[in-house]
Amino acid sequence: MRHVIALDVGGTGMKAALMDRHGVPLHQARRPTGRDRGPQSVVASVLDFAAELRAYGIREFGEPAAAAGVAVPGVVDDAAGVAVYSANLGWRDVPLRAALAERLSGAPVALGHDLRCGGLAEGRLGAGRGRDRFLFVALGTGIAAAIGLGGRIEAGANGGAGEIGHIVVRPDGLPCPCGQRGCLETLASAAAVTRLWAAACGDPAATAADCAQAVERGDPAAVAVWTAAVDALADGLVTGLTLLDPGTVIVGGGLAEAGETLLTPLREAVAARLTFQREPEIVPAALGDAAGCLGAGLLAWDRLDAVHDDLTVDDDVEVSG
Repeated sequence: MRHVIALDVGGTGMKAALMDRHGVPLHQARRPTGRDRGPQSVVASVLDFAAELRAYGIREFGEPAAAAGVAVPGVVDDAAGVAVYSANLGWRDVPLRAALAERLSGAPVALGHDLRCGGLAEGRLGAGRGRDRFLFVALGTGIAAAIGLGGRIEAGANGGAGEIGHIVVRPDGLPCPCGQRGCLETLASAAAVTRLWAAACGDPAATAADCAQAVERGDPAAVAVWTAAVDALADGLVTGLTLLDPGTVIVGGGLAEAGETLLTPLREAVAARLTFQREPEIVPAALGDAAGCLGAGLLAWDRLDAVHDDLTVDDDVEVSG
């Protein structure tokens, strides 16, 4: 059975699948990254895991994976196949695509940013399916977005497209690690809501999920924290809507697990800020934490198709003397 390897490399663990042409996982597995042993150990863990998946495919399906796709965090040069920088993994300029291709006996390999891979999967298999233009926004430790255009995800000239979390929405706000003040992710990420709610309720162990539950109970302090986060998020989204004009905004990440407790006031806040802009449909993500892995598999199939097209073009070239 023809299949590809899909790998999603996170800060502490890796999710993987052998995936068929239709995006269906035929086999799934998880492994720790081993980041406590250093950056090179993480690379070795990725390579070993990929080789293990290749061996499983040979054993169970009678053939090796036709290609592989890998999603990684941080700054990624998709075209060169290099993991440029990842604070979580300690990586700098890791030529991961070449290393994986060598370990997988020359199979085509695609490397992509984890958030963009998640957006690709949501666009083709999840909440964005059938929608030509969408914005996938992930509300986690930080905030980032994937820009979906005509079945692909826009990476930008330097791989930085979609950094909506660093739109300044409160110029006099808190410092952000990026060097600016008042960035969206300092106010509306899951980490920001956790910090603000812990301070408001006096419990250092309180989380954003606890805040959402308190909002549902009508706790005034929780409502104040939540409303401030939603207002900041709406301000950031309206900037994105004005620039990109997506028909759909897909909201995912940890904070989105609050469901309509987040989405209902967010829709209202966005609508109240629009003037000439067309109001988008704001919907929850459909694939959860599987999105990055599924997107890596889709990248692998795209890479395989591109290699096939290149070979076809070469075969069609006529040489005259």
